[in-house]
Amino acid sequence: MTLRVAVPSKGSLSGPAMELLTDAGYHAQKGHRELRRYDPDNDMLIIYLRPKDIATYVATGDLDVGVTGLDLLVNSGAAAEPILELGFAKARFRFAAPADSPIRTIEDLHGRRLATSFPTLVAKSLAGRGITVDLVTLDGGVENAIELGVADAIADVVETGESLRNAGLVPFGEPLMHSQGVLIQSSSRALDEDKHAIVRGMVERLRGVLNSRKYVVMDYDCPKAALEQACALTPGLESPTISPLADAQWVAVRSLVLRGDVQRVMDQLQGIGARAILVTKLDACRV
Repeated sequence: MTLRVAVPSKGSLSGPAMELLTDAGYHAQKGHRELRRYDPDNDMLIIYLRPKDIATYVATGDLDVGVTGLDLLVNSGAAAEPILELGFAKARFRFAAPADSPIRTIEDLHGRRLATSFPTLVAKSLAGRGITVDLVTLDGGVENAIELGVADAIADVVETGESLRNAGLVPFGEPLMHSQGVLIQSSSRALDEDKHAIVRGMVERLRGVLNSRKYVVMDYDCPKAALEQACALTPGLESPTISPLADAQWVAVRSLVLRGDVQRVMDQLQGIGARAILVTKLDACRV
């Protein structure tokens, strides 16, 4: 029962998608000019496709699941849905215009020329506001559209904002959407029971890797007199693991800690007398 999985062949989604799948135990790394790869250990056929095409193939059932961007999924209009947020390729979808432009609000776009690579997403958003624009659809290089005279403003994916700044553009209005990489499946063609079970297992594997990137294991020795404070600082998911030491006045504590909080928590633990504070990175973590 081979699972057919679509993976982006290029762009900001490609590398992180292959790395995530590899860390989850799948043979997903793409060879030079490779269009597909069979993973015999997991009975999985990986197809490398342009990111914007993946939602279409998954929606029709030609492929079972795929990795793409939420913005690309919405813009495709395909009958597919996210089943897991993957946390990479995060971006906002913004309107932008030159710094000296009179266009400063979304309402100012009415009757103007607007360039974008995401016409479906933009048209749907503006229609909901009753705003009509002359939509200019481009396949890339949207930031150059105003300077080249084909548009008055643009709507595009913004990751760092550097491309907009380099083009002398300023974002305005609230983001149309926040996007990131997602694992998708068809919303109109249900998988059979066996494949559905395989996909559930795949989701758990991927979630385990994502959790391992979110948490670390923290071990430390703590004086019993400070144990209540220590547990408040490192509560873990249910509770920390506490083990006796040879010295009856001390205990060993182990707990999951959010990776972003590690240095702050270490400072606080040291402040209440904890010692031998160790942090261990995880490869996978089911929580």
